[in-house]
Amino acid sequence: MGAERRERETGTRDLVAGGRTPAVDLEYEILGWPPDGPTLRLDHERFSYAGKFVMSNTGKAIARETDGADRGTEPADIVAAVAFNEDRTDEDTLWLRYVTVALDRRGEGIGPRLCRLVRDRALERGYERLRIAVNNPFAYEALYRAGFGYTGETTGIAELVLEYPRPTGDGGADPVERYRAGLEEFRDRDLSVEEEGFLADRVDGEPPEADRTES
Repeated sequence: MGAERRERETGTRDLVAGGRTPAVDLEYEILGWPPDGPTLRLDHERFSYAGKFVMSNTGKAIARETDGADRGTEPADIVAAVAFNEDRTDEDTLWLRYVTVALDRRGEGIGPRLCRLVRDRALERGYERLRIAVNNPFAYEALYRAGFGYTGETTGIAELVLEYPRPTGDGGADPVERYRAGLEEFRDRDLSVEEEGFLADRVDGEPPEADRTES
């Protein structure tokens, strides 16, 4: 597991907890599962990590605008995507590798909701746990709202590893202490003004309740 985490790059900087309601009806869908996932060609100017979604060895999930017509996976309709794959050494664990949301659609909660869809369908498929590595406090909070929890582990590139179901306390760490410990990991990093303010508001904060998937 340790080697797996060090070797694999992840991407979650587009994730924010969100508050705005999407202005257009969206459809959330799993397109395929690893190792035989579909390829997606996303606009590099609109999506972070666009090049990672042309890989066919990862599963894919998307959120897309819909007007009632089935137009498949036309890139113009897609507003968010998640790529995921099995852990190399643990077939019961699924890793969410890349989460990307269109530049003009961030802050609407689309990314976290799409992660919740992958979470629920993965459990139905027989996976026992899901993991994701995050590199900023906004993604950390968004994944907590999706039911994930900090494991106390970091990757070789200083990303924090979160897991669903939330890990139970080890060594006396209760859920609140674990949540705050994860936030503390970010405080000594080079942060934006927005990130600094976000952390300041949560000095004595408690883990947010997990949002429920609408399906």
